Amino acid sequence: MDEKKVELGQVRPEEVDASIGEVSEELNASGHKQELERNFSLLNLCAIGITTGNVWAALGGSIAIALYNGGPAGVIYEFIAVSMCYFMIAACIAEMASSIPSSAGVYHWASVTAGARFGKIVGFYAGWWNSLGWIFGTASISSILANQVVSMYGLFHPGYAFERWHVFIAYLLITWISCFIVMFANRTLPKLTNIGLFFILLGVFITIMVCAIMPSRTGKGYASTEFVFRDWQNQTGWSSNGFVFCAGMLNGAFGVGTPDCVSHLAEELPSPRRNIPLAILAQYAVGFTTALLYLITIFYSVNDLSTLFANPWPFPLAELYRQATNSHGGSLGLLLVIFFPTLCTNIGCYITSGRMLWTLGRDDATPWPKWVGRVDPKWGNPWNATLACGIINTILGCIYIGSSTAFSAFVGSFIVLSSLSYLAFILPNILSRRRHVTKGPFTMPDPVFYTVAILAWC
Repeated sequence: MDEKKVELGQVRPEEVDASIGEVSEELNASGHKQELERNFSLLNLCAIGITTGNVWAALGGSIAIALYNGGPAGVIYEFIAVSMCYFMIAACIAEMASSIPSSAGVYHWASVTAGARFGKIVGFYAGWWNSLGWIFGTASISSILANQVVSMYGLFHPGYAFERWHVFIAYLLITWISCFIVMFANRTLPKLTNIGLFFILLGVFITIMVCAIMPSRTGKGYASTEFVFRDWQNQTGWSSNGFVFCAGMLNGAFGVGTPDCVSHLAEELPSPRRNIPLAILAQYAVGFTTALLYLITIFYSVNDLSTLFANPWPFPLAELYRQATNSHGGSLGLLLVIFFPTLCTNIGCYITSGRMLWTLGRDDATPWPKWVGRVDPKWGNPWNATLACGIINTILGCIYIGSSTAFSAFVGSFIVLSSLSYLAFILPNILSRRRHVTKGPFTMPDPVFYTVAILAWC
């Protein structure tokens, strides 16, 4: 066995300082030699969670697709329903991170909860599901940003003819700008994430205020409460409204489906057993509140859904903002307000996806594991793994040139793959009655845990 590793989930008692309950610098709670610098504070971790989740901006980026599944009322209630589901998953992740703080996250926990007999195989699948989910999720955010750039240009150039390769060029620029920031600015990432948090909170505040005020100033007026909260609009072609509601929840899941993002920084901050659950709480409290207020506000400012669906640009939110402000300039301003927070989200996704792939490499679960699992001594981060994520996403972008449908199928699998990875540790933990996991500072009582875990699994 590699000298820097011990059996997953096993930490020698002599390596733990009983006064603080933390693992020493020589051996961390994942059973690996500590290689990464602990650069992040609790505030930085909360900033990464809120920035990477960036729920309101993610929902805004996929709003047109979401509206097919029930209209504004459907989007709001589907978002609330799927948020309840992810609150359960987040609670399970917070408990596991409190017990076993590891950058491997669900991959490590699946290996532990499945026991000695099945741990390796379950952990392997959980790791790859989670890693690919994060890589594809990162590609989807880059795609949203690229479509947004093209749409902002098209707002002021009526004669512009949209081509997929235009989006591809923007996609490449955004992919590698984000990737290089993570690769070469590791020690400044805590400050950058705090700036990202500022942009996200300021952005949602400005957007809500503008969309709440402008319809009364432009004479367009507001949508009715019936339209926003009661008018169900099924435009999918499916006859079953129940199926349409469930399908619409997937759009909401795109915004809230990142409960494990901060867990992958467990080896880069002090007191991870306490701080990771707190950061997850902050991520979901801020994300849910801002997103719900954002959705309600923008739907009251819409007056014509048909033009939104017929919008010629690849980012329909541009048309929604144009309706809210009754001006192209106002739409551009609000698009810029959402662009910078989403760029910060993309950076956060590269932080997470690179570290997830790195943990697989250090446990020999990837091709060329020594290269993938290496921490660069100069830059102090999993440089090679982050680079690999950028290369994979570039290849995905090439697929977009040939077929946007195929590209959408890949990036859309983010929710399915990440959900499977969560199931891979939650279900064994239920079946084993938690006997493989020691209690951490955040541990749910048995009745609460089984209720939450079973609901999360369902």
